[in-house]
Amino acid sequence: MTLCLSGETGGQQRRLAPAALPHTVRVSDRSLLTRLTTRGALRVPEITVYFWVIKALSTAMGEATSDSLVQKLHPVPAVLLGFTGFVVALALQLSVRRYIAWTYWLAVVGVGVFGTMAADVLHVGFGVPYPVSTTLYAFVLLAVFVGWYLTEKTLSIHSVDTTRRELFYWAAVVATFAMGTALGDLTATSLHLGYLDSGFLFAGVIAIPAIGFWLLRWNAIFSFWFAYVATRPLGASFADWMGKPQSVGGLGWGDGSVAVVLTLIIFVLVAFLAITHLDVQKAGRRPTAAAAAPVPVTGQAPGAARHARIDESR
Repeated sequence: MTLCLSGETGGQQRRLAPAALPHTVRVSDRSLLTRLTTRGALRVPEITVYFWVIKALSTAMGEATSDSLVQKLHPVPAVLLGFTGFVVALALQLSVRRYIAWTYWLAVVGVGVFGTMAADVLHVGFGVPYPVSTTLYAFVLLAVFVGWYLTEKTLSIHSVDTTRRELFYWAAVVATFAMGTALGDLTATSLHLGYLDSGFLFAGVIAIPAIGFWLLRWNAIFSFWFAYVATRPLGASFADWMGKPQSVGGLGWGDGSVAVVLTLIIFVLVAFLAITHLDVQKAGRRPTAAAAAPVPVTGQAPGAARHARIDESR
């Protein structure tokens, strides 16, 4: 293929061979980049009290389900089953290209189960101490955030409107679940706090970004992710406290029973959101940052107190 360039005089033409072109981009590569970066609907929910409640419940459910599967099945098929469920749920979420309560929270639950297994495999399967695995996953999470920010110039979940941004988002979610699981086990077992005391510890930790955002005007995005990470060990600690035998400091209800009850509660809450659409982000709020702390977020009339959003640059 050649390109014909018409001159300004005499109608003469120069023929330019493809090799002379300074930059050549294959159509397939350009099409893939276009699909990854084409902006569309927002793909994550509004940050309300429902978000934090379901998020905490999903972390507890993921912990209990993972432990129950590993007990009832051989660890290898249990992990393969968890990974398969995670991949299917995430593929379904990515395929819809918008926020739908059922697909989004199914993906979160899938991450919750597999993220727990990923952390447990390092410790149980390979003998990696909890301090080491916690540090490792912390660096993985940091790497995801750095890559996300360098690529998209923001870590706000109110900007997740392309496939590439959504992939970064789910990579961060997986890393937070794995790190949070290892951190919860670290405090409960390695530091000998026990499951209940660990739960109270992380309940206090999660209050830090809430206070920092509402009273000290901390950055909204930092506060959100701080709280998001803390929900994992918080939920997992209380799930272990309810499910584990009394001989190790639990209530002895059984991991399977705890998983079933939490699944039913999550199902009811997600069904409520799917019907009411209370957590669907409005298009006009896209340039705003996510709510920073696990507290209800409601709009206020003009002239009222400071709104619970902080404008940010895209």
